[in-house]
Amino acid sequence: MDRRQFLRIGGFVTASVVGVGLAACAGGDDVNTGNCESACGPGWKFPQSVASGDPQPDAIMLWTRVVPAGAGDVASCDAGDFTIRLRITDANHDAVLGSNAALSGGTVLDTPVAVQAIFDHTVRHRVSGLAPSTLYYYQFVAGDVHSNVGRFKTAPARSAAPAQLRFAVLACQDWSINHWGAFDDVAGQELDFVLHLGDYIYETVGEWFQAGPVEARHAPLSLPDGSHGNGAAGASRATTLADYRYLYKQYRSDARLQAVHERFAMVAIWDDHEFSNDCWRDAATDGDGSGDHSRQPGRRRSANQAWYEYMPADIHFSADPAAGIDNVRIYRDLQFGRLAHLVLTDERLYRSAHALPEAAPCSVSAAPLGGIGSRSMVPEALLHAAEARKMAAARAAGEHPLTPVSMLSNAQREWWQQTMKDSPALWKLWGNEVSLLRMGLDGSRAIGTLQSADSAEALVLFSQRFLLSADQWDGYDAERKALMQHLKDHGIRNVVALSGDIHAFFAGEVRDDYRATSGGSPVMVDLVTAGISSDSLFVYLKKAVGSLSAGLVPLVYQTLRVPLPGAGTLELSVNLLDYTLGAPTPTAATLAERLRVPLRGALAQAGLPEARLDATTASVLEGLQSDADFTGRLLALARGLAALHSNPWLKLANTDAQGYAVVTVTAAALRCEFRQVNKLVGDAAPATVVARTTVATVPRDSTEVSIA
Repeated sequence: MDRRQFLRIGGFVTASVVGVGLAACAGGDDVNTGNCESACGPGWKFPQSVASGDPQPDAIMLWTRVVPAGAGDVASCDAGDFTIRLRITDANHDAVLGSNAALSGGTVLDTPVAVQAIFDHTVRHRVSGLAPSTLYYYQFVAGDVHSNVGRFKTAPARSAAPAQLRFAVLACQDWSINHWGAFDDVAGQELDFVLHLGDYIYETVGEWFQAGPVEARHAPLSLPDGSHGNGAAGASRATTLADYRYLYKQYRSDARLQAVHERFAMVAIWDDHEFSNDCWRDAATDGDGSGDHSRQPGRRRSANQAWYEYMPADIHFSADPAAGIDNVRIYRDLQFGRLAHLVLTDERLYRSAHALPEAAPCSVSAAPLGGIGSRSMVPEALLHAAEARKMAAARAAGEHPLTPVSMLSNAQREWWQQTMKDSPALWKLWGNEVSLLRMGLDGSRAIGTLQSADSAEALVLFSQRFLLSADQWDGYDAERKALMQHLKDHGIRNVVALSGDIHAFFAGEVRDDYRATSGGSPVMVDLVTAGISSDSLFVYLKKAVGSLSAGLVPLVYQTLRVPLPGAGTLELSVNLLDYTLGAPTPTAATLAERLRVPLRGALAQAGLPEARLDATTASVLEGLQSDADFTGRLLALARGLAALHSNPWLKLANTDAQGYAVVTVTAAALRCEFRQVNKLVGDAAPATVVARTTVATVPRDSTEVSIA
């Protein structure tokens, strides 16, 4: 078998052992870099900079992409195979971190590395033989050209007891909406690594959820082959390997995201938008209108390959067509001494179809449910009845009852259970794509509180219990219960999930049976981060709720008109969704405080200079607390919704936010800082990036979550 064929089938990871040099390609065959000419001269560039990932006590995965200087930054080029060099040092180079200054001194490794055209000239090189808990600096060199300097920290020895572990949690970074100023804040933190929970790219361009202000430095995207689905007019979606590669290259062209990768190793999993919104297996919901039935294996394989090529994850991939869509395994675990064990799951590639297909009939109108009804605002009784039928059919066929209703698959679930049971670490951290928290709503109680349903249809449709999203774990309740029962049965404590996907900040208890009369018993904790830039859950529901029923609008928002001397009147949407879901009963001051970030953003879009934004915002908020409409109508409505106690396990709900989280783990407690960012100022990211920090604390051996 020749070398190119081996690389095509076995993946393209090369490897070095410190003290030995270049070792092997993934799979064990020797890498003969002598078959490739060495890059020479000045004609090279590294347009996506460098990255590192999956830190182990003795190993790291390093990444770059290198192309001829005359090639486009984001276009694939026709250059052949060649070799470059990788240099690693343990000497402190913080002074030149992120620059292309040459590394010097303290050389740990200097080795040739093969660059393959078949993998879009990306490099994935695994280095082992490193020392634990050590900062290393690295750089790739092509001819006379140096990449930017990168840095990573290896994990503690598995037997070590580190005093703390500190890392950022990121998710949902849509290029086409809002801004990426949060990455500046991440890059300025002192961290051990960065955890990314998915939606690193968005496969769509120009969809309805991407309509809105965006910073000028993010030019419009143009997919090489993109096709139109059943979404917004003029929108396109990635469908080919070239499309998905283009998105990763374009996203990684942002210097702020590059800076994060240059400074910290990243531990990444995917969610849905790396392939298709709300996907399962190779099924997409954006194709021909048939929703769950649109199976696209070729597109799924292309998405898998592009993710593997561009993310520095230490995982296995096969380009062998015989592997089908299961050609990559991203679920894995990383241990950080005896303090923390990070367990990462894949909740897309193996999951069963949603229990309610879009074509299922509505219980009232008999019309197809569609996306809203099957995956969003889902009738709880209808969902659980469908899940029960699938489980009964599996039992009758002699299968495991969870097989047709699983998010993880039987194999991954068993791996998760065994990994959690055997973990020697104090804290078990679950890198979890979609929230485990029950997010429900009793429609009849809510409508009774509002006393303003606009039609008999609304009363009929919403006089039942609803779940906010069946694409989350609420749609896979039986398997969630099985996982919680496993933790209870084996006395596994200090389990905290770190979740993303829903574009909001949440914190709360995960219970063993949310459907029990008491709401069940708490077993673990879920901490959910908002998206870096994706529009918020609140914005999405605000756009959708009026089309369902105008009488339901007060469950989500109310309009407030704020007169501004010399600047006309601002219309603000007061977020009531937080209280509908379970935010604490507000005072006039706390209700006003929730308006701080959107008000500041509205003032900025109205043209107020940034130097005046904070003072003007504070003045307006102070005035609102003596406004009769605000303290009367709006405050009363928010208090009425909060009094429903729809989800008493929720300790934090902030559904209108962008930002990220910073987690600090010690032997005594886990502390999570939810860092909400300010809105755009004109067409630029704000100079003051972080608007507020909310802290959730989980003490050791407890499922209590305190919020400050």
